[in-house]
Amino acid sequence: MKLAGLVEYDGADFAGWARQPDTRTVEDELSKALETILRHPVKMSVAGRTDAGVHASGQVISFETDAELSPADIAYRATAVLPRDAALRKCVEVPDSFDARRSATSRSYEYRIVNAPVRSPLRRRDATYIARNLDLDALEKCASLMLGVHNFRAFTPTKTHHSRFEREVFESRWERSGDLLMYRISANSFLYGMVRTLVGTMIEVADGSRDFSSFEGLLSGGERREAGVSAGAKGLTLVGVGYDGWSLSEDMGEEIL
Repeated sequence: MKLAGLVEYDGADFAGWARQPDTRTVEDELSKALETILRHPVKMSVAGRTDAGVHASGQVISFETDAELSPADIAYRATAVLPRDAALRKCVEVPDSFDARRSATSRSYEYRIVNAPVRSPLRRRDATYIARNLDLDALEKCASLMLGVHNFRAFTPTKTHHSRFEREVFESRWERSGDLLMYRISANSFLYGMVRTLVGTMIEVADGSRDFSSFEGLLSGGERREAGVSAGAKGLTLVGVGYDGWSLSEDMGEEIL
């Protein structure tokens, strides 16, 4: 049967998703766990290859198995042998044509910033700390510009495998809760490093070191050197992946057929 799985991990101690020699990655740990309980090699497709230090609460994988275990049993048993900073929160049966990466129609990220004179020890692993004052109105003004289709060439490295730089953004907004600033963005897909560079550049507008017009101009294309410094990895979390109106992180059923 073909399965889709919802994966959650604290990325602080991982060298990213993708398997690499002599490094600890999410893909490597999850593959070992699945192969242990299923007793056969597992080939996974993943919705988003997150970088070192980036977290996920809504990562999605797909894989096939002929093991005589229910999807719920697979999720439970795999999580039992995974390290404490990763879990296969849920599995559901999906059509044979489903692919976690190719079938995705949207992805959603959140970025968290502790914006206060004094740092927060409790948020040290999942939020970036910035002591200087950030103008929420300026952040919101920047975020609203991104809705719709834009050329994000300036927000990905100069050397890139991407050939098309236009992306459609469905949601882009900032909100503040006490000392915590949170940015949420959803789009049809993302360029490598796009979210962290967008956040870093918006921060420069919010602290007064960059003009708003400069940020606005970058949404029509540009060079990477014209945008800001990328925000730190630990503030970023992949929170959801959409599939034609369906999201595994929201669905609690056992089968999607």
